[in-house]
Amino acid sequence: MFTIGIDLGGTNIVAAVVDEKYNIVEKAKTPTAMPRTPEEIFDDIARVSKEAVEKAGLTMADISSIGLGTPGTVNGGIIEYANNLGFDHIPAEAMLKERLGDLPVYIENDANCAALGEAYAGCGNGSKNFIAVTLGTGVGSGIIVDGKIVSGVNHAGGECGHMVIVVDGVPCTCGRRGCWEAYASATALINQTKAAMEKHPDSIMHELVKEEGAVTGRTAFDGMRRKDAVAVKVVENYIKYIAAGVTNLVNAFQPEILCIGGGICNEGETLLRPIRRYVEAERYSVYSTVQTQIVKAELGNDAGIIGAAILYEVQ
Repeated sequence: MFTIGIDLGGTNIVAAVVDEKYNIVEKAKTPTAMPRTPEEIFDDIARVSKEAVEKAGLTMADISSIGLGTPGTVNGGIIEYANNLGFDHIPAEAMLKERLGDLPVYIENDANCAALGEAYAGCGNGSKNFIAVTLGTGVGSGIIVDGKIVSGVNHAGGECGHMVIVVDGVPCTCGRRGCWEAYASATALINQTKAAMEKHPDSIMHELVKEEGAVTGRTAFDGMRRKDAVAVKVVENYIKYIAAGVTNLVNAFQPEILCIGGGICNEGETLLRPIRRYVEAERYSVYSTVQTQIVKAELGNDAGIIGAAILYEVQ
């Protein structure tokens, strides 16, 4: 059995043929090339989907279902709102069926798809209670409880990046102040690094930025490895912010596994080991014999594609 998984992003549209063992058989992609109309975007979704099927040596008759992961809020077959795509109540299911045939179509938020992919085919090892957190431009998250995606009564649930960890803290792009995203995203780390550098012109991070060309999510970690006290403090504070949110999620959901993804996770155990220590010290379930495992995400950009392809399993 083969399915199609589609990852609709602000930069690229990627479609893949996925087999029953969650392996990607073939994939194809094209730039999203915004701004464009929904019709133009869905024309390209159909085109790359057919291209992936053809590359796999299959036909659409071999495909049992189609899954689409998209930014924004999804309600059944409708993408209610996706601001970065300019979508407002787009009948995505009908548009896919019109272009790809009358196959079962499943649509879900892209972060939820990524969580599903990791839970079933990645670091989750098939766990039914699982949380995925992605530290990128923002803080993305997806929650799986009893094998089902948690999306809430209005299909907008699971936005853990917008829980407040610092009351009246720094402004967040969502309009609130003190959100986890405003402190724990890669964007936040870059801002924290820049602020520390401004206060400490003698920090070795200035030299690193000259070598790298810009302040990045690696700058403070690289400075820490070179024993720069300012960089060490930036990293320590940043990890505390991540751990505060992770501990909240562990206390609220007690998942079997919580994975952390995004470019920052290339730091590996340098990042994860202190997060685990903070969680162990602050978790509510201190006396429980079974505890949440905190691990690095495994599938990278393929998580959302695989998750979309297997949406049929959790409907």
